[in-house]
Amino acid sequence: MGTAWKTGWACSGRRRGRAFSFPPLHGGGCLTGSPSGMRLTRKRLCSFLIALYCLFSLYAAYHVFFGRRRQAPAGSSRGLRKGAAAARERRGREQSTLESEEWNPWEGDEKNEQQHRFKTSLQILNKSTKGKTDLSVQIWGKAAIGLYLWEHIFEGLLDPSDVTAQWREGKSVIGRTQYSFITGPAVIPGYFSVDVNNVVLILNGREKAKIFYATQWLLYAQNLVQIQKLQHLAVVLLGNEHCDNEWINPFLKRNGGFVELLFIIYDSPWVNDVDVFQWPLGVATYRNFPVVEASWSMLHDERPYLCNFLGTIYENSSRQALMNILKKDGNDKLCWVSAREHWQPQETNESLKNYQDALLQSDLTLCPVGVNTECYRIYEACSYGSIPVVEDVMTAGNCGNTSVHHSAPLQLLKSMGAPFIFIKNWKDLPAVLEKEKTIILQEKIERRKMLLQWYQHFKTELKMKFNNILESSFLMNNKS
Repeated sequence: MGTAWKTGWACSGRRRGRAFSFPPLHGGGCLTGSPSGMRLTRKRLCSFLIALYCLFSLYAAYHVFFGRRRQAPAGSSRGLRKGAAAARERRGREQSTLESEEWNPWEGDEKNEQQHRFKTSLQILNKSTKGKTDLSVQIWGKAAIGLYLWEHIFEGLLDPSDVTAQWREGKSVIGRTQYSFITGPAVIPGYFSVDVNNVVLILNGREKAKIFYATQWLLYAQNLVQIQKLQHLAVVLLGNEHCDNEWINPFLKRNGGFVELLFIIYDSPWVNDVDVFQWPLGVATYRNFPVVEASWSMLHDERPYLCNFLGTIYENSSRQALMNILKKDGNDKLCWVSAREHWQPQETNESLKNYQDALLQSDLTLCPVGVNTECYRIYEACSYGSIPVVEDVMTAGNCGNTSVHHSAPLQLLKSMGAPFIFIKNWKDLPAVLEKEKTIILQEKIERRKMLLQWYQHFKTELKMKFNNILESSFLMNNKS
């Protein structure tokens, strides 16, 4: 008994609650089945558990303080991509396409900003339609004014964007109508598919050569109507500047023809707002004048020039009188003036930029009459917030009918409250410029805002009016 006790105590012992370890006597080991052997095994197990706990604690700390910082954006990105995938699936897009795209947190804001005005107009027009269309109309743009209708008034896009492309097309929904637009040199009678029963044909009838070409298109359309390929046809016409448009009379439905509606440019005495409507000349799209987006600097910057006039000076014209008045009072030094003796139909990149800079840096844009009172310059000045100073006189020819339309000329613009400066004689210009010198910048800023807002409203109203006229005429005739 004494020996056994001593041997066990030599391996391990406990005195007054404290443990001791000693080397074994005579090279002997502790018995595994003994209480002292079990204590040693437990100690090793506890050490292992403590080490494991420390390793786990270190891993947890690393995960909390470092791993979360890396994983949070990935989680957010996955969530956003998942939401984007659901939205895009609703729009009919493939999931595989979505997964291959990099998420851009600014993409939504950029697209919203670019399409804000377009969406606002569509919301006004579509609020009662619930996305359904009752009418499909194809527009054949065979005159440059077609681009003003589609890109500036309809705010539509064209594919491809290259203005020199042989074939360009676009689509848009307005009200209850689905519009498609085609233009370009490759759009030739008989060489493209006519997919709808309703067509708007945009033509140039300003001179004899253009009238011949326009007539060929009308004859082609007439043939389609006769074989019941077309049901309804409207025409948007760049009329003659003297309003000599008798050539199109036989094609009008009221005269036994097939053209149900005519939208005509310039103050034609035919305008009755029943089947003939006045349409604006717009900007010179044939010279690649762009759609202009308003900017902060356009509104708020001080403009270095009182006025501008860049154009052709015809002998014994009011334009020549304008130049003489500017030079006489020395106001030509305060205005951006660039006169030429001969009209130049082609625009270079340099000349276009020079003209745009003149509009952007002038508070007023002088708009003398040419062959007709209405000119591209009026609408181009509006695009840049430069107030048009319009020579408000009738030109020679058959335009206007002052006994019926007392607001002629420019009755369309006046009827829609154009905030222009109208003068009857350029002798009144010095007084206008003297008053302009006294206007402070803040007043000019408010005036620019008013002009730009009016011009946007003008285009939106025309879009709604055009669409409503087509829907009323074409849909009503379908029912009858």
